[in-house]
Amino acid sequence: MTAAPRPPRTPRSFEDLVAQAEAASVDGWDFSWFEGRATEERPSWGYARSMGERLARASAALDVQTGGGEVLAAAPTLPPLTVATEGWPPNVAKATALLHPRGAVVVASPEDAPLPFADEAFDLVTSRHPVRTYWDEIARVLRPGGTYFSQQVGPASVFEVVEYFLGPQPEEVRKGRHPDSARAAAEAAGLDVVDLRAERLRMEFYDIGAVVHFLRKVIWMVPGFTVDQYRPQLRALHEQIETKGPFVAHSARFLIEARKPGA
Repeated sequence: MTAAPRPPRTPRSFEDLVAQAEAASVDGWDFSWFEGRATEERPSWGYARSMGERLARASAALDVQTGGGEVLAAAPTLPPLTVATEGWPPNVAKATALLHPRGAVVVASPEDAPLPFADEAFDLVTSRHPVRTYWDEIARVLRPGGTYFSQQVGPASVFEVVEYFLGPQPEEVRKGRHPDSARAAAEAAGLDVVDLRAERLRMEFYDIGAVVHFLRKVIWMVPGFTVDQYRPQLRALHEQIETKGPFVAHSARFLIEARKPGA
């Protein structure tokens, strides 16, 4: 989602909005469907630009959990050796179509499996919004002096949406994915954290279709979400948006850069 201004709203029925959202593809990490339906502030550090700068200086790079390959494919320059991993078959196909013309190889690899590469294979490893970071594996495949550069989802991200459907979450769940925990895990794997920044960013959902599409795409927010299961809550939220305006939530993001000692 982007922070583009919302065009004037044309009233549409609950059923039409939900049907459109259910029919839309959720493959990859292309969020263009949300244009005019939802907005999200972007972090101040400009992850894609900063990632592109690091890729231009690297000789061998790995993008972990690349999704549909959209962020990596947008980099102006790729290293001579560029590899991406992805675990979801529809995304593997989409990433392959995007990245092969750029000379990058996409490897189908489950998110929870060891990275299928030799020790010290890469001088740069990147990842945007990984489901989980396996720090020992990151450290293993980095060359001495190599860098891990990642934008990640922080604690209680978009919990206004989560708790609307699931109710109040336990404190340990709200504090999950904390940047301090990422720092500790990186250091435990032998990496030096050289940058760590966090921000909370405003999101606005302008119609119920945007909420449905978001929950179909970001499946871990409300696990097992279906329209039929949550139809009463969705209809009530539709009426709230129609009468009171956008549903406001806040995403949490943090940037972490860690370096492997040596060289």
